[in-house]
Amino acid sequence: MSRRHAVAMGCVLAIIALTLTGVPVAAGPRAKSVPVTASTWKPPSGMLEALQRDLGLTRRQAQARLLNEARMLPVATRLSRRLGDRFGGSWLVGATSQTLVVATTDEADIPHIIAAGARAEVVTRSMAELLLIREKVDGVLPAKPRVGGVRYVDAKRNKVVVLSAQPTVAENLIKDVKVDTDAVSVVSSTEQPQPLHDLQGGDAYYVGVASRCSIGFSVTHEAQAGFVSAGHCGKTGEATTGFNRVPQGTFQASVFPGRDYAWVAVNHNWTPKPAVSNGIGGTVSVVGSKVAVEGASVCRSGSTTDWHCGVILQRDTSITYPQGAVSGLTRTNVCAEPGDSGGSFISVDQAQGVTSGGSGDCTSGGVTYFQPVNEILIAYGLTLVTDTITSPSTGTCTGYPKIYVGSLESGQAVYRPAISYYRATVTGQHHGCLDGDDGVDLDLYLERWKGTGWGTVATSDSPGPDEQISYTGPPGFYRYRVVSVSGSSPYTLGFTTP
Repeated sequence: MSRRHAVAMGCVLAIIALTLTGVPVAAGPRAKSVPVTASTWKPPSGMLEALQRDLGLTRRQAQARLLNEARMLPVATRLSRRLGDRFGGSWLVGATSQTLVVATTDEADIPHIIAAGARAEVVTRSMAELLLIREKVDGVLPAKPRVGGVRYVDAKRNKVVVLSAQPTVAENLIKDVKVDTDAVSVVSSTEQPQPLHDLQGGDAYYVGVASRCSIGFSVTHEAQAGFVSAGHCGKTGEATTGFNRVPQGTFQASVFPGRDYAWVAVNHNWTPKPAVSNGIGGTVSVVGSKVAVEGASVCRSGSTTDWHCGVILQRDTSITYPQGAVSGLTRTNVCAEPGDSGGSFISVDQAQGVTSGGSGDCTSGGVTYFQPVNEILIAYGLTLVTDTITSPSTGTCTGYPKIYVGSLESGQAVYRPAISYYRATVTGQHHGCLDGDDGVDLDLYLERWKGTGWGTVATSDSPGPDEQISYTGPPGFYRYRVVSVSGSSPYTLGFTTP
């Protein structure tokens, strides 16, 4: 079998007439979904203009690109879960992201990939194998940026790529690692990433007198409000002031190098908003933190260069700054400059990460890396502050403070949370979101303890896999019941409590 084998996609998405399904717009026990089209959904203010400028698109192409990406993302997610250890990566191609390519190590997966609406490609090495190779390469290269300052998995080439100003030195060091040398490509490069030292998302903040970085995303930790940013911007315990030099907050935790993330708790004079500055006086709403597909559009907001867009190039990238190595970053072709550090990376309305560092500038262009935001939320037990708006990216149950994942066989049911119930101490709203694979029927029930047994207080039982519940109830003990009416599927349950 050849190393790579491409198979034509079963269907191609229309550019403007594309209809997105499964987008919740109504709250209530019987919440349903209605389609969102280019005529009914409007992208965040300033995003179309930035995509036109930075990617050389027409307005029609930019709008089509965003709609196609929103449609393809859940397809890529479901296929990666289905393929498991045979998954070789996925990426979008075409000016309007009209084609999703999914790679596998087994030709038997081709019909499933095509049936899902993607193009299949057979590769030699799985994504898991490539990530293991990259980790071994990370371990052998010295802490000198010029030898191998950037290491990433290139899914399209099915290789680990090392960018080096001294490629011969890097190649000799890699020979000492017990990996398939054909799986590693050393490329001569002058790229030397630097932390962008010089700080709503994208706004400036200051550490001390002269150090400026940018806010990433608003978060909460229990009752404490704050924001996430880059770890190299400040150390734990350091105080911050806002863009207006008014006292703002304190770094609660910070990691750099190794990773590049931090979070700052703010005082009561600052109110967290689910928004990112778009550089033209407006904002982009943050609805969740669903990870975008490689090749998808992504935009960055920062206090030096404002709002710029590009595409996601590679994930799980390791780079070596002068201060030390950082791994787990995402590589993009979005430009940035000093002071943009910590700022927001967002794909449509889904938070992606905070700016770490890069090379180049916004005059000649450049490469910029971001620290994925979900890793920060998990590391510190933070909750992303989100907005609830109609969007083609919703319906996948990310960004909720409580998330449970699992798998159900046809006819099976399960109770969540894991301890079988949670307690609401005040009257308020309960929001539940259930997401499963297309082609199955999952239902969601909210139950409340009534003294002698459990009673159902809210139901969402549409004939599809995605359900939404919004219920206002009194204090008490509650639990969710997830039921597979027909078909087997993995599921994600997200919910909020009063």
